[in-house]
Amino acid sequence: EDAQDLDALTLAKSYFDLKEYDRAAYFLKGCCSQKAYFLYMYSRYLSGEKKKDDETVDSLGPLEKGQVRNEALRELRVELSKKHTARELDGFTLYLYGVVLRKLDLLKEAVEVFVEAIQALPLHWGAWLELSNLITNIEMLKSLSLPDCWIKDFFMAHMYTELQMIKEALQKYQNLIEAGFSKSTYIISQIAVAYHNIRDIDQALALFNELRERDPYRIDNMDTFSNLLYVKSMKPELSYLAHNLVEIDKYRVETCCVIGNYYSLRSQHEKAALYFQRALKLNPRCLGAWTLMGHEYMEMKNTSAAIQAYRHAIEVNKRDYRAWYGLGQTYEILKMPFYCLYYYRKAHQLRPNDSRMLVALGESYEKLSQQVEAKKCYWRAYSVGDVEKMALLKLAKLHEQLNESDDAAQCYMLYIQDIFSCGEQLEHAEVSTALRYLGQYYFKNKLYDEASLCAQRCCDYNDARAEGKALLRQISQVRDQVETPSADLFTPLSNNNTPVRRVSPLNLISFTP
Repeated sequence: EDAQDLDALTLAKSYFDLKEYDRAAYFLKGCCSQKAYFLYMYSRYLSGEKKKDDETVDSLGPLEKGQVRNEALRELRVELSKKHTARELDGFTLYLYGVVLRKLDLLKEAVEVFVEAIQALPLHWGAWLELSNLITNIEMLKSLSLPDCWIKDFFMAHMYTELQMIKEALQKYQNLIEAGFSKSTYIISQIAVAYHNIRDIDQALALFNELRERDPYRIDNMDTFSNLLYVKSMKPELSYLAHNLVEIDKYRVETCCVIGNYYSLRSQHEKAALYFQRALKLNPRCLGAWTLMGHEYMEMKNTSAAIQAYRHAIEVNKRDYRAWYGLGQTYEILKMPFYCLYYYRKAHQLRPNDSRMLVALGESYEKLSQQVEAKKCYWRAYSVGDVEKMALLKLAKLHEQLNESDDAAQCYMLYIQDIFSCGEQLEHAEVSTALRYLGQYYFKNKLYDEASLCAQRCCDYNDARAEGKALLRQISQVRDQVETPSADLFTPLSNNNTPVRRVSPLNLISFTP
């Protein structure tokens, strides 16, 4: 059969390479060999995709454009399901059948077919990747019967990274390095991506720099590298990377994303969005480009376009926490707290130990007057390691609103300790808020030494100086009337839902703001 179809297959392959898919399919009609049949069906599928992309002229636009579908999918499904029932599909055609089912949102059937395709052809990495996009949790991953092949270790490491099980992923990659893949640039890049996912930015940057030294013409994963440079505001390095990638290949998705990030860092958001749109024209399933374009539309205050971009990102990969978080932020701008809550919850489920999701959840609960839940979220955000140092402050303000002065004082105290112990130069206004409250709190509780100390520290901040001086005057007046010895720093806390920990009296003199 292969010999009979050789001429037609070679001709069709030439047309296929030229992206003349309908022409390729026409010359393969009636061919019997497995290769020819796969190319015939794949050409028809890609022809439908090409027509769909042409109809969607712009990457974003009115809602109708999101409804454009590949018309060939239903026909392909009918034909492939008949062959599938008759067990006449090989590994490649099973892969195509899985893709068709996924596109038609028949996800359960798609998972089964991808597993079948992998069993028929274990070394086809494309099938493993398609399957990885459909796995939603670790239980589902364990339930799949996958072939016991060396490539399964690569897949499991990839899945652990996707499911935010970074410790397990790093262990898998370490095992692969020891097993003989020590020079694999793919593994180095995946380890860097894993560190990026847990926001260990310095470690990830070091690995990407090592990767660039080993493989200077590499373009894969450079969009993730540019995200890290963007977060660290490393403008010269990002500029160099963008110019370098343009020299290598300017028509690659990653190159467009890097240039988009560069313009975004320079606050040229229209230009940035244009490059992300270019990336999506090259690959409409590029997850990073959809999410980043959503961020750019947010910067431009175009909320409807941002929502559509984030929704596209979720269509591509439901595990993308940045898209869920972005949708939550967008609806927050639109003052729709119930929607916010739904999307922030989704983001939190995907990143349970990310303080930013928890703080956002707490804010949503606060807007919906669900103070108990808000308190729990803020405390949890502090417990898992608050990235932005905002959780304790918000918790303290919430206690203050609810007139829970002991708890508020405790939180403000922990907040001040936290700010000064991290050694970074952060917003002074919030420290002054905490000092102001603590000064008044100690004054009311007749702890004049501590109140005086807080008032003196208030004088270091412009916005609290007047209040600090006024409090010092009050304290001196009271002291003139009666001398009161200083009590212990904290009275026992009120019986409350928020867990608190006792701390020793804070020596504010030892810290320099």
